[in-house]
Amino acid sequence: MTIIRHIIRFAVAALVLLFVGAIVPNFVINGFWNAFLAALVIAVLGWIIEAIFGENVSPFSRGIVGFLTSALVIYLTQFFIPGVRVTVVGALIAALVIGIIDLFVPIKRKFTGEERS
Repeated sequence: MTIIRHIIRFAVAALVLLFVGAIVPNFVINGFWNAFLAALVIAVLGWIIEAIFGENVSPFSRGIVGFLTSALVIYLTQFFIPGVRVTVVGALIAALVIGIIDLFVPIKRKFTGEERS
């Protein structure tokens, strides 16, 4: 994936986080750049968790473990980005909303595991 695609992916993720912050109670992101940094932290934390526990723990596996992992990553993000505040309930609701959005705009193709072009 080229650097432009990574930038676009993080920009879209930041917009999704801003949208989620606007509709989910107990989930606050102050500004686009904080959302962009939060998307970066979420991606890095997700990568670390997948590296430790394997791909089956990924939010893309669509299971309860993936959902809880996604909520945990969202909750932990607030400790790295000062403009993000989220409660446990807010992280669970945000993980649900992001999961629903991911159903309609997936990052990876279903069944093949390949990234979209």
